[in-house]
Amino acid sequence: MSAYAFPFTEIEYPDSDGLPMAESDFQREVLIYAVEALRGHFRDRDDVYVSGNLFIYYEEGNPKAVVAPDVFVVIGASNHDRPSYKLWNEPKGPDFVLEITSKSTRGEDQGAKRGIYAYLGVREYWQYDPTGDYLDPPLQGLQLIERNYWPLRAATPVPGGFSLHSEVLDLDLRLEQGVFRFHDPRTGRKLLSYRETEQARLAAEARLAELEARLRGTEPGVAEH
Repeated sequence: MSAYAFPFTEIEYPDSDGLPMAESDFQREVLIYAVEALRGHFRDRDDVYVSGNLFIYYEEGNPKAVVAPDVFVVIGASNHDRPSYKLWNEPKGPDFVLEITSKSTRGEDQGAKRGIYAYLGVREYWQYDPTGDYLDPPLQGLQLIERNYWPLRAATPVPGGFSLHSEVLDLDLRLEQGVFRFHDPRTGRKLLSYRETEQARLAAEARLAELEARLRGTEPGVAEH
């Protein structure tokens, strides 16, 4: 070996910073809902990847060039789980990002992250402030135009709140009575989380059992003699 040659050292790209998620219940509940609802909505699409709180490395050889969106969607990437998202191993970067923001994270969400997302070509950058600490209105969407973010068109009033449309997802993001939900404008239905889907299934089964029992002339759970 030459006196000036050095052995190859593989660069590590950690999957975690080793720190626990420091989020309030308000932020965590929205994050879990958003990832589950979007994964369920796109479950039949092999070319849509949905994740959240996952490291995105955007510069090969530089593990410090990393960002971790609360929720993001890539349209055109294969739908499978990853330990992290390395841009040089993927066909493209995120198209949609949602940050669950607060006073403690607003500097990063409005500054560093916003700049990184513009650099990565994220077409829509959304922010939601579940406690209403500083964003007014608490749900806002931005679209990338010529490397800068500009507000989406005016919100549409809905009972108890308002709705904004995501062209990237072809979904509405709504606040109704202070509750954040995705809605499918084609069906008018709100997207459910895994837990909400299971609760709806159990409720439907209970209603069916009650109906069958009434048709038999018995009460549900009461054995016939």
